[in-house]
Amino acid sequence: MADAASYHQLLLVEDSPSLATVYQEYLRAGPYQIRHAHCIADALKYANQAMPDGVLLDLRLPDGDGLSVLRELRGRDPDLPVVVMTAHGSVALAVEAMQAGASDFLVKPFAPERLTVTVANVMERAALRRQVAELAAVAPRQGFAGFIGAAPAMQAVYRILENAAASRATVFVSGESGTGKELAAEAVHSISPRKAGPFIAINCAAIPKDLIESEIFGHVRGAFTGAVADRIGAARAADGGTLFLDEICEMDLALQGKLLRFIQTGTFQPVGSGKMLQTDVRFVCATNRDPLEEVRAGRFREDLYYRLHVIPVPLPPLRDRGDDVLALAEAFLTKSAAEEGKRFQRFDAEAGAMLMRHTWPGNVRELENAIRTAVVLHDGELVTAAMLPATVRDGGAKPIAVTAPPLPEPEIIKPAPPPLTLRAAENTKRIRPLAETEREAIEEAVKLCGGNIAKAAAFLGISPSTLYRKQESWRRR
Repeated sequence: MADAASYHQLLLVEDSPSLATVYQEYLRAGPYQIRHAHCIADALKYANQAMPDGVLLDLRLPDGDGLSVLRELRGRDPDLPVVVMTAHGSVALAVEAMQAGASDFLVKPFAPERLTVTVANVMERAALRRQVAELAAVAPRQGFAGFIGAAPAMQAVYRILENAAASRATVFVSGESGTGKELAAEAVHSISPRKAGPFIAINCAAIPKDLIESEIFGHVRGAFTGAVADRIGAARAADGGTLFLDEICEMDLALQGKLLRFIQTGTFQPVGSGKMLQTDVRFVCATNRDPLEEVRAGRFREDLYYRLHVIPVPLPPLRDRGDDVLALAEAFLTKSAAEEGKRFQRFDAEAGAMLMRHTWPGNVRELENAIRTAVVLHDGELVTAAMLPATVRDGGAKPIAVTAPPLPEPEIIKPAPPPLTLRAAENTKRIRPLAETEREAIEEAVKLCGGNIAKAAAFLGISPSTLYRKQESWRRR
């Protein structure tokens, strides 16, 4: 049996004795010691005697509004995790509770697992926040596990990733496109006890809807047209390691249910198979959307959200990282110059100022592509402002002028075109699909550049990531 010091002290504020008994029974198996208060006066009395580690709070109490307890206790401890419970759920009430500092919100009645998962999540997040606060006095790191930058927002990210890595808890990375969500997932894996195991990444947005289940769970021969052999999916390939599900909010709702069962049981069924397989994986997920908004819109399952959203890692956009822009640009310059055999060493003052002014809607990915383009197309020791791509020099895309639509032309009835002659019909056969022409042009450019994707992309006027995606789509056909 664990000693008392290993338990979390919870204060349950609930005026119904029967419900209080039920909730205590739900949480009995967890590492909690629960003290029950049936009114506001008792809750504050117990808190005065000893501040709890967490609070379960009913909003309708016999001697007043539970929000007053929330405000009072959060005033004493701004990091105190408080889960609000009420049978009078409404959007307005939820918003008010969250604004007052609630960590989460439950509407009665709720299932036992919903309560246990919610409490476990808020307690773990509170523990991580305390660890971050304890490390706040440490000198800022200039980078971490592949990340570059010393901005305060990134220091918090480094600490969360470092502490989360040692846990088995699911990490949920969010942020705009290009902020480094996959790099965060790789960081969690590389410093975790699973670092010797595989790291398997699946982009849920890049795989067709009818193939993603097979990509994750695998399939047996004959499961569908084209399944000519058994295939091991990502779930089995990641056994003993980490499974990274990028753009998780793009996943089809039907598959979300199967993923939920996989997370809960650790078992899955390959497509076309009647056999259940067992695997041991650690989940890291990412999205560039607001997951709660996706839940409210009905595009993402609420129960899956609560299973996955255990340790949130919000990545800041590049425009909020200050001098990190120049630190990243210098690192990308050194890397690209070495790869391309160029002499570049630094940026001149005007180029540096231009990089700092740009808002970087594509974030770190856009910055890396911009530096790569400058290196490929120019040479010298100094990168000047004129060498930077036009989108950076212009400060981003120019706004499109809005003009009134032109008046419609008078309708003219034209005679039907004459039928094609035999020769004309033969000539049309020489017209080739645009996709074929595009593919040939890209493949020819890559060949002429000696297989250098970045150089070929620069000459074609597209980003390397676009070229990589096109090649990947051709390989899947």
